[in-house]
Amino acid sequence: MTLIAWEIFARSGLFSQALSPPLEAIGTSLVQLTLDGSMIKNAASTLGRVLLGLSLACLIGIPLGILMARFRVWERFWMPLVSVLMPIPSLAWVPLFILWFGIGDVTMIVVVTYAATFPMIYNVWAGVRSVSPIWLRAASSMGAGERVLFWKVVIPGSMPYIITGVRLSFGRAWIAVIGGELLASPSWGLGRIIFDAKEFLNSSVMLAALLVIGALGLLFERVVFQAIERRTVARWGMIVGWKQ
Repeated sequence: MTLIAWEIFARSGLFSQALSPPLEAIGTSLVQLTLDGSMIKNAASTLGRVLLGLSLACLIGIPLGILMARFRVWERFWMPLVSVLMPIPSLAWVPLFILWFGIGDVTMIVVVTYAATFPMIYNVWAGVRSVSPIWLRAASSMGAGERVLFWKVVIPGSMPYIITGVRLSFGRAWIAVIGGELLASPSWGLGRIIFDAKEFLNSSVMLAALLVIGALGLLFERVVFQAIERRTVARWGMIVGWKQ
């Protein structure tokens, strides 16, 4: 339906087709960029930055969120800092990061890590705090020690929040990396395609790059995140109304 609406709008004559290209022009640009390898190389560069930044965010955010939820002193120290930094857009840091780290992959990865870390911390913290005390008391009454409680009760109980945190962090990472590539202009990346196409008013190329961004997001949502849910919280019966 969205594609039909766009095609009608593009061919309505309200704007020049140079500004609102029809689907045929967008598809042609996408095919050309794919066949010459530039779209694949740029998409791989952007995706690599996203996955590396997201991995670093998980390494930082998951342990820190758990510690904040389990120990009040950690929560008192880190929660104000998280509350202050999380609303600041990651793109606002790009000029400063460029001054510190220069133009290149390091700046992009720092931007992505910054954007993805705070949603991860907050969701893990909320997830661990949401674990029912009844579960903990029941496991303790059956002789479970602290380590068993952590791995068999706390982590499974907070897993829906952790998965949600990864999803939110992944979305924030995409926003950060595309915006960072537009501002920092690295050699390769989907943001670089959009930036270069803007200079030549090539809107069909810009829209082709946006389609690739959306397709990669949909791929990860349907293939990666839903598979993780099926194998964890859905199997454990922690998602109501799951549809196979």
